[in-house]
Amino acid sequence: MTCQDKSLLAPALASTPVIPRYRQLIRKRAVLMLAIALAMMASLMVDVTCGSSGLPLSALWQALFQPEKVNAGLPVIGGDLRLPSALMARLGGMALGLAGAEMQTILNNPLATPFTLGVSSAAAFGAALAIVLGIGIPGIPAAWFIPANAFIFALLSALLLDGITRWTGVAASGVVLFGIALVFTFNALVAIMQFVADEDTLQGLVFWTMGSLVRASWEKLGVLAVVFIAVLFCALRSAWQLTALRLGEERAMSFGIHVRRLRLLSLLRISLLSALTVAFVGPIGFIGLVAPHIARILLGEDHRFYLPG
Repeated sequence: MTCQDKSLLAPALASTPVIPRYRQLIRKRAVLMLAIALAMMASLMVDVTCGSSGLPLSALWQALFQPEKVNAGLPVIGGDLRLPSALMARLGGMALGLAGAEMQTILNNPLATPFTLGVSSAAAFGAALAIVLGIGIPGIPAAWFIPANAFIFALLSALLLDGITRWTGVAASGVVLFGIALVFTFNALVAIMQFVADEDTLQGLVFWTMGSLVRASWEKLGVLAVVFIAVLFCALRSAWQLTALRLGEERAMSFGIHVRRLRLLSLLRISLLSALTVAFVGPIGFIGLVAPHIARILLGEDHRFYLPG
């Protein structure tokens, strides 16, 4: 096409409704993302202020930044108990939602979640070894003993799955099948741990596998926040490639995308994020399945908006 042809087509392209409609769609998605962020902030305030003992926002502010001016119990209630738990709930939900969204894209499976690949089941087995048998990393602080064990086994499960799929060269559907096999394997091992556990350790193991925010702390929040931001940054850098992958592997390859490498890198980073999240809050799986579908309905397939949503 010559320069003269392009100059003749420019007015026609400008007059078509495609570009204005696209800009309107972008504005709509930006407004929706802002509304989601505001709703999450509002829910955070409600979560922190409501409880068995009322805690107004003004009292919370003083408890965090001017503790000498308030009752001695308020900094503990607001700063050590409620706020870390509330922030961990939202950060853990965002982490599992991001992992589920990216996993459903790279595996082209609407039912794919971090639990589909056995990450959560492996973490539960690692926690069971620490709780029932006391097996873990020697010398690690007691507060990190169970989370560290859960994280290591979850990450080993992801690396094992990656090694098997690379060795066999299976397609995306095969990755899900191998993951389901790992789920049943680790669930059986957890059942064995429950069988040999005494009454006290069994209660602790069951409580951990139910998932809880009681174990939240500022240190764990900081670690998870750093990993989440890093994974989100890497995912957004690959947003257009992931969007193209939704059109199919052959179409993505025709765009010059190395699909195998993209899938491998995505799988490794979301496995890391999922393993860390499950290690801190326990197996909470429904978010990783449903949140991506809600985001897709509201924000569409464009991963620049879909992943942050």
